[in-house]
Amino acid sequence: MFIDTHMHIGYDFGTSPDLFIKNAIDNDVQILIASFCEKDDLIFSTEFVDKYKNLYASVGYHPEVANKIVEKDYEILEEMIKKNPKIVAIGEIGLDYYWEKDNKEKQREVFRRQLKLAEKLQLPVIIHSRDSINETYEILKEFPKVKGIIHCFSGSLEMARKFIDLGYVLGIGGVVTFKNSKLYQVIEQIPLTSIVLETDSPYLSPEPVRGSTNESKNIPYIAQKIADIYNVPISEVSKVTTESVSKLFDLSI
Repeated sequence: MFIDTHMHIGYDFGTSPDLFIKNAIDNDVQILIASFCEKDDLIFSTEFVDKYKNLYASVGYHPEVANKIVEKDYEILEEMIKKNPKIVAIGEIGLDYYWEKDNKEKQREVFRRQLKLAEKLQLPVIIHSRDSINETYEILKEFPKVKGIIHCFSGSLEMARKFIDLGYVLGIGGVVTFKNSKLYQVIEQIPLTSIVLETDSPYLSPEPVRGSTNESKNIPYIAQKIADIYNVPISEVSKVTTESVSKLFDLSI
């Protein structure tokens, strides 16, 4: 079985949620962790995880919405997490200096507040970092008790090892299958135990379905590429990554 550790689900992504879930299960993607990271999306997390038994949620405030976050929003987030045991992480949270360059201090404030909440609730985090990887790392160092996933990792081997030393695992998705991707050069030099699988659906579809709307059902394409890099059977990738995710999110599988 496989686990998709990062995906987005909704009514406007081209595939109905019912079919999305069925397609995933039919392709042995048995557990999905959906990211709800905008203020208006949080309410949907409860709706979806209550409906689908194999769906869990991570909730948090994405750096792109940092300017909208007020004090009350942290209280709402904490209460929501406490009420629903199927919320298994806080995320995706972090820094994004690609789209938003003029509010860096606000982003850092929102990021730290959510890391403090993760520390308080003893939950893992899903980390978003774009054009901000060094600063993301420095802030994570401030919270040594917090662990999680570096979502859509595409950094250097040096940064990969730094995050791993902090206790994080790297979320690897469709990018690793792209013909021009050099990500394999990093992956082949770190242990399989430091990798988890993700799609980031509906974005970043892997080869050979690149260009189409991504779904969790495409995890096996990513897993096969990982297996090729390590020269191991895909069953080994399934086993090791599933064990890593189960441990990180405290899932009973």
